[in-house]
Amino acid sequence: MSLTSKKRAFLRKRAHNLEPIFRIGKEGFSETLAQGVLEALIPRELIKVKILQNSEADKNEVAYQIAEMIEAEVVGIIGRTIIFYKENQDKPTISLELKAVK
Repeated sequence: MSLTSKKRAFLRKRAHNLEPIFRIGKEGFSETLAQGVLEALIPRELIKVKILQNSEADKNEVAYQIAEMIEAEVVGIIGRTIIFYKENQDKPTISLELKAVK
C-alpha cells in the first residue's frame, strides 16, 4: 500500500503526540528488534522508533530495512525519529480514518 502525501500528512499529525516505543542504540537493529516493532505495530497501527545519538546506523537505511522486514510503511523520518504505519486487518482503528482521507 503506497501512501499519498495527504495520507502521510494525516498519519504524521496522528503520530505527533506519540512517544517512541523502541530505541535503537549503538548495537544497531536486529531481527529481534524488528519482530518487537511488528508486535507493537499490529495493535497500534502507528508507532515511533527513535535512533539514539550513540548509534552509528544511517537513519534512512535502518528505517527502510525495518519497514521491509515487517512489511510496513515509513510515514516519515523526523530528525532521528521514524514513524511506521501498518494496517491492522482484524481491528482497524487508524486505517478506517485513513480511508476517509482523499
